Amino acid sequence: MNVVILAAGMGKRMQSVLPKVLHPLAGKALLSHVIDTARTLAPAKLCVIYGHGGATVLSALEAQKARGGVEISAALQEPQLGTGHAVMQALPVLDESAPTLVLYGDVPLTSAASLQRLVDAAGQDKLGILTVVQDDPFGLGRIVRENDRIVRIVEEKDATAEERAIKEINSGIMCIPTGHLKKWLASLENKNAQGEYYLTDIVARAVADGVDVVSAHPAAEWEVLGVNSKVQLAQLERIHQNNLAQALLERGVTVMDPARIDIRGELVCGRDVTIDVGCVFEGKVTLADGVTVGAHSVIVNAAIEAGAQIKPFCHIEEATVGPKSVIGPYARLRPGTTLGEDVHVGNFVEIKNSQVAAHSKANHLAYVGDTDVGSRVNIGAGVITCNYDGANKFRTTIEDDAFIGSDSQLVAPVTVGAGATIGAGTTLTKNAPAGKLTISRPKQLTIDGWQRPVKTKK
Repeated sequence: MNVVILAAGMGKRMQSVLPKVLHPLAGKALLSHVIDTARTLAPAKLCVIYGHGGATVLSALEAQKARGGVEISAALQEPQLGTGHAVMQALPVLDESAPTLVLYGDVPLTSAASLQRLVDAAGQDKLGILTVVQDDPFGLGRIVRENDRIVRIVEEKDATAEERAIKEINSGIMCIPTGHLKKWLASLENKNAQGEYYLTDIVARAVADGVDVVSAHPAAEWEVLGVNSKVQLAQLERIHQNNLAQALLERGVTVMDPARIDIRGELVCGRDVTIDVGCVFEGKVTLADGVTVGAHSVIVNAAIEAGAQIKPFCHIEEATVGPKSVIGPYARLRPGTTLGEDVHVGNFVEIKNSQVAAHSKANHLAYVGDTDVGSRVNIGAGVITCNYDGANKFRTTIEDDAFIGSDSQLVAPVTVGAGATIGAGTTLTKNAPAGKLTISRPKQLTIDGWQRPVKTKK
């Protein structure tokens, strides 16, 4: 089949310089949702019709193409003269021997299963329309039937009072025999309230030509909801997130409140996983068996291994947390961090581009950057690995069983040997030998007769 995605609209009600179809839903552009769904149908041709924000949309399409799959072509609609005119722009690239499925770049939640039902109903020679019965169809095109056969679609602004009472609406999504489509588009007129060429007018052309017009229905009404404003975008976001949360619940994940979770990518969960409220997952995140994620944590492109606990208010990005580790609260793991088994990272500890081996801990108020930490290492409060000299970064090595006293600074490149102890308050600029105490402090002095300054009275 051919797939044509209409994505040329300005989206004035979005009140944004960003083209409407590029606004994100669950961390992914509306248009990308539609393209990804279309690709699951394995179309022979896929054409996106763009207009407003053309360069930005084309740039997004290039990123989409880089992900592989069926080739994506693009056609400019300028000026924008309606949906029929938009589809006309795709005609040169369509395979006339295959039907054409018309989708919309601002209708992101239509499932592949619903589209397949429509394609199957239309076959090679029928005009298929995805329709929905709505209690409040205001503003939408109505499906006009005679003796239960679809004879035409009428837009709200052109409908009579009797037609406006019809509750079956046109989603806009159609599957059309391409040979007929070319002929029908050529005969369209713009004698309507909008002065546009409506794609919906081909229904009457099909009836006149004796082509059967059939319908299929999506599994849920929200599948055909479009986005025209930030209000509608927010509504679809919550619908989508609720669907994702329900799927997690069905798979046995404990989601403390399905209304307070955001998945902006792919979240893979093992058995007995618990997710508290307000958590955000971006990119590819894996939570292995028995993982718990505390409230209001943000996890981005990360793997949390079995039995690990992420306490509230943690930020983990492009990192791996080892099994049975305990992170947070208020901890930050930055890109390149890999933690071994049973590692403890406490409140207000930041780790970046570092490897921390099993059973080591940094329980509070520390920065560990560009460091290789061995097993059973204790990093005290206020410890800083000074890895950056303003121009270059250097690594620190802390070997097994070392003890780093509170408020110490390790100035890289430097190595702390196995079993070494660094006394509290030390600034380490040379390697500390294994098994020994290394300390650097000025001699403690007491100044007799010294008076603390007092504020001068005005």
